[in-house]
Amino acid sequence: MQAPLRIDVITIFPKMLRVFLEESILGRAAEKNAVSYNIINLRDFTADRHQTVDDRPYGGGPGMIMKAEPIFKAVESVKTPEARVILMSPQGKVFNQGMARELSGCSQLVFICGQYEGVDERVSQALATDEISIGDYVLTSGTLAAVVVIDAVVRLLPNVLGAEGGAESDSFSAYQLEHPQYTRPEEFRGMKVPSVLLSGDHAEIERWRREQSGKRTRQRRPDLTQQTA
Repeated sequence: MQAPLRIDVITIFPKMLRVFLEESILGRAAEKNAVSYNIINLRDFTADRHQTVDDRPYGGGPGMIMKAEPIFKAVESVKTPEARVILMSPQGKVFNQGMARELSGCSQLVFICGQYEGVDERVSQALATDEISIGDYVLTSGTLAAVVVIDAVVRLLPNVLGAEGGAESDSFSAYQLEHPQYTRPEEFRGMKVPSVLLSGDHAEIERWRREQSGKRTRQRRPDLTQQTA
């Protein structure tokens, strides 16, 4: 039996994170022993009575920078030799389904959730093994970004999704968007379910789905077709 994926998350908002990890598929994955979560409050690794995790940037400038020392201490308290240490940052590599699948095969993931104006560069230089962004925009908290990555990774773990092979047909799994999906009723406000899906001809249904997937990808995300060229 495969050991559960261990996920440690270092954040200054542990309550925010707990809400996500205890609900829906993420919560059920832990109940199935596919994953274990460890939420670490970064403030527990500070040395002053105010539990300070940030300071002014050298050289001046707006905002506050997260200090390196408490982050190093927090990571080193949980990190194993096999761990991937992931710094959530808008400057990182943009996350995608391929990265999710790669991370789902790891034994331990340690997430560092950025905050404020940024994180001391020494964290990226000497501590993080990966620097990941979830897109070309800026959030108020790296904790939210970490939840997105965790969700994408955990749902790929064995026996987490109820439907057999459910993750294999997801959008982006084969650099294509998923085909259109329908359920009952057959007709709603004049819009009908394509007749092929009612035919019972599984070969024809599969052909239709492949065609629709390719068409939708070319129309909405032509950049994905370049990855299969």
